[in-house]
Amino acid sequence: MKDEDKVEYINYRIESAYKTFDAAKVLAENNFWNSAVNRLYYSLFYAVNALLVDSDFYTKSHSGTKSLFAMHFVRTGKFDKSYGKLLAELYDWRQKGDYDNIFDFDKESVEPLFERVKSMIDLIKQEIKKTK
Repeated sequence: MKDEDKVEYINYRIESAYKTFDAAKVLAENNFWNSAVNRLYYSLFYAVNALLVDSDFYTKSHSGTKSLFAMHFVRTGKFDKSYGKLLAELYDWRQKGDYDNIFDFDKESVEPLFERVKSMIDLIKQEIKKTK
């Protein structure tokens, strides 16, 4: 990927992360908890993907994204283990909310995620700025 394409892609993914996070808030305000979890997961997925591309790591799968983030950012101490756990937890929750029959998340389980997700997106954005 050419440098200018890479920068454009990273910026697009970070912007998508924030927009998707905002969509999760709208869904939560209307009690669509499973959909809010989906959007929270994808907001992190987009941000982590931007971070990986910034570091020249490329993957085409969700499991690859989780693995590369854990390997290159959590295990190295650049990001606290809690962020790796958050990404993995939201991945599992998204799967459960999207694909399990007769399963619904609730306000008590979803609302606490918002602050943690926003914090992780902000931290990823700061980490990307360090490399510029």
